[in-house]
Amino acid sequence: MDYQALAELLFPDIRENVGDYETKYPPRDLPEGAVVTRIAPSPTGFVHLGNLYNAIGERLAHQTGGVFFLRIEDTDQKREVEGAVEAVIDAMNFYGVHFDEGATVDGETGNYGPYRQRQRKTLYQTVAKSLVQRGLAYPCFCTEEELAGMHTAQEAAKDNYGYYGKYAVWRDRPLSDIEAALSAGKEWVLRFRSAGDPANTVTVKDGIRGELKLQENFTDVVLLKSDGIPTYHFAHVCDDHFMRTTHVIRDESWLATLPIHVQLFDILGWERPVYCHTATLMKMDGESKRKLSKRKDPELGLRFYREIGYPQEATWLYLLTVLNSNFEEWHLANPDADSREFTFSLEKMSTSGALFDLEKLDNIAREYLSRRTADFVYEGLLDWAGQFDTALAGRMQAKADFYKAAINVGRGGDKPRKDYGSWSAAAKFLAFYDPETFTRTDACPELISAEDKTAILTQYLASLNFADTQEEWFAKVKEMTDALGYAVQPKKYKKNPELYKGSIVDVTNLLRVAVTGRQNAPDLWEISHVLGEAETRRRLTEYRDA
Repeated sequence: MDYQALAELLFPDIRENVGDYETKYPPRDLPEGAVVTRIAPSPTGFVHLGNLYNAIGERLAHQTGGVFFLRIEDTDQKREVEGAVEAVIDAMNFYGVHFDEGATVDGETGNYGPYRQRQRKTLYQTVAKSLVQRGLAYPCFCTEEELAGMHTAQEAAKDNYGYYGKYAVWRDRPLSDIEAALSAGKEWVLRFRSAGDPANTVTVKDGIRGELKLQENFTDVVLLKSDGIPTYHFAHVCDDHFMRTTHVIRDESWLATLPIHVQLFDILGWERPVYCHTATLMKMDGESKRKLSKRKDPELGLRFYREIGYPQEATWLYLLTVLNSNFEEWHLANPDADSREFTFSLEKMSTSGALFDLEKLDNIAREYLSRRTADFVYEGLLDWAGQFDTALAGRMQAKADFYKAAINVGRGGDKPRKDYGSWSAAAKFLAFYDPETFTRTDACPELISAEDKTAILTQYLASLNFADTQEEWFAKVKEMTDALGYAVQPKKYKKNPELYKGSIVDVTNLLRVAVTGRQNAPDLWEISHVLGEAETRRRLTEYRDA
């Protein structure tokens, strides 16, 4: 076979050589040990949790003085959605993930582009041509029907699946057959001529999992599809070499094809990047674990967290507990530190399925928001409401001091309240403060009779004095409780329930329902002073007379 002639026949318009691209994309001038990594999503319009999970590479790059870039893997045009690139960039910006170079909304920035794969077609074909010239790649004219028949034959013979050995029918065809097929206008793909053996293993040092021994690739995989656009296998190898990527962080689902990728790096004479295969995000489904699903699990999409309104830092705090086994301990010792102060480590990442727990995320977010100032919460809620609840945003802007005072109730001290972990939950919780959104959701406590309800609210209204301190106010509540036959100390009621109508808990819960509409609410004295005397008395009177 005249491989040079075959290369010219297949790629007559390719005049560059691999050396030209080595010159165009020289090794980066970075400190020793600097990490160069990326995220490389397909432009499908669905930005998922895994994108953010693997964007941890940004922290790894920046804490080593390296580079983090965005590459768009758009070789499959059938899946591309308009506005998808903007969606990725917007989502990453929202979570504080910033790219040093790569694709942008209106183009790109950086010296190692283009950063959209479809714009790198000439580069891929140049490398492909070099493989043909070396006898390491060849055209295959098999139809879909022929490939399906081959698969059926392998299944019947209990052979390994794939295009190899006697099944690789175009592997050693003479140049005349190829010329005839081309003259007939037959479509072809370019396949890699693998020298691998299924009996052999290849050793790969994974940045997370350590040393892996995997079955060597023995199939003649497709490098270029019939439209001349590369497969993922070939494209990412070329891109990560010429973009001088040092670490490839991706989901463990790619482990099965890792032997193909390292084989290509080795045969091309390029240094392998450090592959880092992260644990797949899982969730409990009944008694068993399963992979998060785009179809079944809305929490897989990043939009889910944005709409609910989990604060960005709280989301990172949770993700880091999943990503690094030593993060939780660090955070307990540094509860108010920015998560970016934590030194991220590949070696501390989990190698088994990472269990995603929304309840734990919510608990972390509650803890996080309880430690923030009222101004911080106000601004965060207003920003969220501006996009997802414009009516709330309008009320907040019109009554900023009122809302800040409401948010501040129960905040501060050694045990701040943890009433909400998201902006949507905060909006729902704070609704009882504003007269425009106030509703009663809870009923009168069971132990309070209709007669006592009237008596308690009448006496409370008569004794209510907004000049009282909190201590003076509560002393009056206890005095009223005792006078109406309720136990001032709940434990006395529990010990001798026959001696009392109920306890002070029932009395104060009635007052909470009257003023807040709920039995579970923050300190009533503080709430009343946020509402003001007129509104507080209006609610008490309305409930008494209902």
